[in-house]
Amino acid sequence: MHGQMAETTKEDVDGGNEVNDPSECDEDATKGLKNGGEQMESPVKEKSLGVLKSFRKNLKGFNPKTQKDKRSENTEDQSSNSPLQPPPSPNSAAEITGSLARRGASIRQSLVLGTKKYKPEPLQPVTEVMTLSEKQTEAVDTVLKLRDTYTLPEIPPMPLSVMEINRLIENECLEEAYVNLLSLHLELQQEHQSLDQEDYPIELVNKEKDLSLLYGTLRNKMSVIVRNSSALPSHNKELLVYVSCIILEEEKRQGEPGAMQGWREAWRDAVLNGVRDTLKKVPLDSREQKASWLAVHLGLVGKAVVEDLQRVKTELLSSYPADFNVFETYVSCHHEAVVEHLKRLLEKVTELKDYHALLDFIIHRYPSEKIMGSRSLQPELKEDQRALRVDKDFLNQIKDKYCARLKADMKTSLNRIIDLENEEMWKEKIKPVIDEGIYSSHIDMDIWTHIKGHVQGSRRIDVNLEQKVVRSCLEELKTFPTRFESAFVEWSSPLSNSSLWTEYHISYINSFSALKEHMESYKDTCPIQLELVQKEIDRLTTSLSQAVMENFKTDVKPFLRRQMTGKWFSFDEDFEQLICKTKTLSEQSKYMTPKHKQAFVNEAHFFVVKEYVSRLMKNNYLCKNRKNETAATKITKQWEELKEIFQDMNSSLDWLHPVGNQLSDIIGCKKSEIKRNLRPLVENYPDIKTGHLSAVLYFRGITRGREKHTILQRLAELKQGTGNPGNREQALFSEIQAAVNSDCLAGTPFSCLSFIVPDN
Repeated sequence: MHGQMAETTKEDVDGGNEVNDPSECDEDATKGLKNGGEQMESPVKEKSLGVLKSFRKNLKGFNPKTQKDKRSENTEDQSSNSPLQPPPSPNSAAEITGSLARRGASIRQSLVLGTKKYKPEPLQPVTEVMTLSEKQTEAVDTVLKLRDTYTLPEIPPMPLSVMEINRLIENECLEEAYVNLLSLHLELQQEHQSLDQEDYPIELVNKEKDLSLLYGTLRNKMSVIVRNSSALPSHNKELLVYVSCIILEEEKRQGEPGAMQGWREAWRDAVLNGVRDTLKKVPLDSREQKASWLAVHLGLVGKAVVEDLQRVKTELLSSYPADFNVFETYVSCHHEAVVEHLKRLLEKVTELKDYHALLDFIIHRYPSEKIMGSRSLQPELKEDQRALRVDKDFLNQIKDKYCARLKADMKTSLNRIIDLENEEMWKEKIKPVIDEGIYSSHIDMDIWTHIKGHVQGSRRIDVNLEQKVVRSCLEELKTFPTRFESAFVEWSSPLSNSSLWTEYHISYINSFSALKEHMESYKDTCPIQLELVQKEIDRLTTSLSQAVMENFKTDVKPFLRRQMTGKWFSFDEDFEQLICKTKTLSEQSKYMTPKHKQAFVNEAHFFVVKEYVSRLMKNNYLCKNRKNETAATKITKQWEELKEIFQDMNSSLDWLHPVGNQLSDIIGCKKSEIKRNLRPLVENYPDIKTGHLSAVLYFRGITRGREKHTILQRLAELKQGTGNPGNREQALFSEIQAAVNSDCLAGTPFSCLSFIVPDN
């Protein structure tokens, strides 16, 4: 039933500043008239108009004419005019209000305050303080005088008709309309008091409804005036004085029966709706029209906020009493309206740069000197009022959307890296570049700079977003090594016999190892996610390294298998191929990062030594007719070549170097010297077993008999005497399986054999 000043529907907000046609309001008011629709003109009414004329003459220095019949006639003539313009009739209320409105219109015209068309350009800091012209200063002084000296006129004893009061409201004659409303209210109270509680005629009920409708109409008109006051400050300055006075008067009457509540709250809602209107007028291009649509729009929003608050500061403050806290209210409403506006914008955002623009605007640009920290808004705008009041849920919502978009973009970027590697390197079979002495693919730099750019950008927003971004990047990076390996293996499998295949593997071992080192900088930020990424990178580099090693082993195994055979005595082609393959690997390993190179070289060294020595353990050949000396010489020569290669490769397995010479000594020496030559072999390789020595003796030509058993017994004594089980990290013979000896007495103790074998 009550019209609310703050009653702004969605259509009002969306429709800008449209005002109802006065003829429609008149029709509504006429419908609301029940008993008081027709009131006879009386001397009391003329007296009330005389009070108003006397008050305004003293206050403003005007000499209005009062012709009641002309007022009625002219009011009807003006029913089709805009309600924002005062009626030109010469009656006292309309003439004075119209004069003030025309003066405001003149000032507005001199200031050229039309509808501004913004150019889509980035926000620039507003540093110039708005200054008032001479006419503006004069207008402000006039309003200040009106505000400081204004008192409410006397309430007329006899109110105007409901229709006439409604017409005054629509024509913005707020002062005259309000005092007549008060008169109507008093009249209604007197009629209530004169009646018994049980006697309540329908006429009185209708009059209450009329009063409520008129109050609602007044509040709605005041809402329109306040709502438009920022856009049309010069026109509304004087009207705002009356608005604030009416609000104060109504607040004094809050305890009276039938008084309308919430006038101050309704005024703030009207201010808020006016700010909403201002923001809706800010140009907004679509994503298709301009790539930087949101950044440009937010710049214009900031500019509109500053200009709006400047108008409030210079032109509207003078219209209100100090206790209205006008500037603080407008600042608060701008905060609220901007947050609402940003929430609507968030629904349109899909790209990472636009999420970043939103966060940057909220956290940094809005409270900065470019908007709320502008010098033009000082000193009224305090430091603690600058920040945009955004609830954490909304801010976290933007950050979560930012990170989700980042992960999607990150996955696309990483897949694109694989595609580029395929297009630019694999298909063209281009050799990897050598950077600082090692093969490099630059994949690590592409990924690292990509992640680093996102992290630095988020760090400029806040630390919380930085942590979220690091976590998102690492979570997406975790799955990349597997995808990369799958694509690379699929392409490289047919090339496994080429040197290019090995070079690519080494380049990716180096690149992903470098990527792991780059990612170490995020250890403090996201240790758990980083550890998972590092495990995946280690798995990939290990897989790539093992692929190269297995490829090398596959290449050299045929040549190693043909060592220590009958052909081996006469032909060196197999050993030369072994040396060639090993030297090729040595050359390729030079371009491997030192961390992986050492482990790789050590593994190759151990494999070649183990496989070479194991050929002696297979019982494939038996040296006869002093061939053991020839065999020993050849083993010594070949061993020196192998040792030199692995020394050049900087193998750290120096403990493997003596084994070849020590075995060749046993093979080439006299039988009587074998037991003496066992000591250094057992000391260096305590994991050697009877089966291993038995196989070496077989190769030398000692297959059975007392000599063999005494040698084996000496081995047992040496092993028992040293008591050294051997260093597990330096275990060689435990990795070699010796051939099974068919000699049934091979393991018989010497004490038992002494009863069978003569002493000679």
